[in-house]
Amino acid sequence: MIRIGVIGYGYWGPNLVRNFAETPGLSVAGVADLDQKKLDIVQKRYPGVKTTTRFRDLIEDPDIDAIAVATPVSTHFELGLASLKAGKHLWVEKPMTETSQQGRQLIDEAEKQGRVLIVDHTFIYTGAVRKMAEIISGDDFGNIFYYDSTRVNLGLFQRDVSVISDLAVHDFSILDYLLGEQPLAVSAVGTNHFPGTPENLSYLTLFYNSGMVAHINVNWLAPVKMRQILVGGSKKMIAYDDLEPSEKIKVYDKGISFTDDPQQIYQMRVGYRTGDMWAPRLDATEALRVEGEHFVDCIENGKSPLTDGSLGLRVVELIEASTRSMKERGRSVEVNGKFMYQGRRVA
Repeated sequence: MIRIGVIGYGYWGPNLVRNFAETPGLSVAGVADLDQKKLDIVQKRYPGVKTTTRFRDLIEDPDIDAIAVATPVSTHFELGLASLKAGKHLWVEKPMTETSQQGRQLIDEAEKQGRVLIVDHTFIYTGAVRKMAEIISGDDFGNIFYYDSTRVNLGLFQRDVSVISDLAVHDFSILDYLLGEQPLAVSAVGTNHFPGTPENLSYLTLFYNSGMVAHINVNWLAPVKMRQILVGGSKKMIAYDDLEPSEKIKVYDKGISFTDDPQQIYQMRVGYRTGDMWAPRLDATEALRVEGEHFVDCIENGKSPLTDGSLGLRVVELIEASTRSMKERGRSVEVNGKFMYQGRRVA
C-alpha cells in the first residue's frame, strides 16, 4: 500500500483525496492546509486521515511514500523539490512550475532520487481524449490539418497566473499527447481588463513542422461556459464537446478532395465528401481514478508516467513562449525562446 500525503485542500485537493481514497494500492495518510476549517472538513469525511497546518509534517513523515502538491503554482517548485529530496514520489498539479528552469530542477531531482514524478494533466486520462488519440492514430483519419479549441467561461479569475496558465495549459497537454509533435513557434495576443491582474483572455496560434496549425481561444469573461475542440483531418474530422453529457466525441466522415486533373479542373477543382457521423463509446471511469491507478503502477513497476516531468516541462516552455509573445503583441516566438519575425530570427 502506497501512503500518500496531500498538500493543499482548496479547489482541487478534495477531488484528489476522494480519488486517492478509492484507488486500489493508495492510502491517504495525511492532508496539509493552512486553513484549519478545511482540515476540519477532512477530519469529518476521513476520520483516519492525519491533518496538519504544516506541510513539512507530511514531507518529513517516514511512513509517507508520496506527496501530492495541490497548491498555487508559485509554491509548486519549493514543495515539490522538498518532497523529492525527502525521498518521496511526487504528484504535482499543472502547470508543473512557474519557470522551465524550475521544471528542469524537479526532473533532475526525481531522477537523482529514483522517484516517480507525475504532473496532473488530467485531460489526458479522460476517456474522450484517449479515444481521440486512438482515432487520430488510425489510418482512417488521414493527415491532421488543424486543431481548434474554445475554452471560455465567466471566471474563475486567478491572482497568480494568467488565463493561459489556467486554461490554455489543457490544450498544450492535449496537443502534446495527440500529436507526439512539438510546435515550432507560437503567436499569442491577450489583455487584462483590470489593472494589476493577469491577462484574462488570449488567442493563441501554434505552428508545427508538419503544417498543422492549432488555434486556442481562452477567456474568463465569456457569458457562457464552452469546452469545445475541433480536429480536422484529411479523411475524417472530430468534434469534442466536454460539456456534452453523453456524446462528447463525434466523428464526421467529411472532407474535401483537390485535383489538378485537366479533365476535371473546369468542372470543380475542389470536391466535397459528406458521409456518416458516429459517436464512439467512451470509458466513463473518472480521469483522476485512471491517473491514480497509473501512478501506483508506475511506482510499483518502475514505469515512466504518461504525464511525466518531461511533458510537464514542455507545457511550461509553451506557457513561457506564449506569455512572451503576448507581451510583444503577438510576435511569433520559437518555443526555445527565439523570436521569429517575417521568417528571420530576432534577438
